[in-house]
Amino acid sequence: MRIVVVAVGRLKQGPERELAERYRERFDDIGRKLGFRGLDIHELPESRARDAATRIAEEAAAIGAAIPDKSVLVCLDERGQNIDSTTFAGHLGRWRDEGAAATTFVIGGADGLSPELRRRAKLGVAFGAATWPHQIVRVLLLEQIYRTATILAGHPYHRA
Repeated sequence: MRIVVVAVGRLKQGPERELAERYRERFDDIGRKLGFRGLDIHELPESRARDAATRIAEEAAAIGAAIPDKSVLVCLDERGQNIDSTTFAGHLGRWRDEGAAATTFVIGGADGLSPELRRRAKLGVAFGAATWPHQIVRVLLLEQIYRTATILAGHPYHRA
């Protein structure tokens, strides 16, 4: 199963990009041994529309075009579930074992995700009640994806 992250907005050079890349590389190292075929990150430009509804709609269209066929969709959304790392790993491991071609994680822009994308999602995930910048959400997500691989591999990185 391939892991895909579709994110509205770009990470500029700096510590967030370096940390995100570190977790992506760590996942690639361990993930292939577990049946994951890599981790792709697609950065989409933020809409420049004047009103929020139009920005959300434009970004939703771009996100939809980037989601691979036969992909399990997971939305990172403040209305999503707060799940622990073991549960997160259980979802990814189950979808891999069920033969999903990909799991796609979506991080919306400043105005959030469209209701249609949220309805299509198999899972909505929140990283707590706080509002996080999309750059930090991406780092948190990539760390959790790496942590998932360590949990599934029985690696000592995750100590619950």
